[in-house]
Amino acid sequence: MNIPNSHRQLAPTFEGIDRAITDFLARHALTSLRVALGLVFLWFGALKFVPGLSPADGLATRTISMLSWDIVPATVSLPLLATWETLIGVGLLSGRFLRATILLLVLQMLGTVAPLVLLPGETWRAFPYALTLEGQYIVKNVVLVAAALTLGATVRGPRTMGV
Repeated sequence: MNIPNSHRQLAPTFEGIDRAITDFLARHALTSLRVALGLVFLWFGALKFVPGLSPADGLATRTISMLSWDIVPATVSLPLLATWETLIGVGLLSGRFLRATILLLVLQMLGTVAPLVLLPGETWRAFPYALTLEGQYIVKNVVLVAAALTLGATVRGPRTMGV
């Protein structure tokens, strides 16, 4: 198959553009991921400081109550969760204490998925395939966990990821 000269001349141009874009992404992707994840946690945490403002308030307080065998009341659990999520957000945004921040995030996520088991009537329309809106809100956190794992894999530098 004969490729016209004009097309052969474009190939190096596209290669150069592709390399420039890939290099840009390699330089900025992890920082962008960390900042985006930090903003999400800071935002969701800040909402919980104002009772009734977060759509997850009720589900979160019921879950914490069940996990603590009704020892932690909603008046304590919601501000505690708000502080926890805000700390995760600040840790991610600052880029400091990332190991501790990611540990807090993973522990928080374990509590976040608990309603799928503890409160199935609120999270499933038909188990195991049809989630309620609350269930979908929980399951999307898989992406947040994957992002945190990606960041965790790079706390010693991006080369540890095998990139």
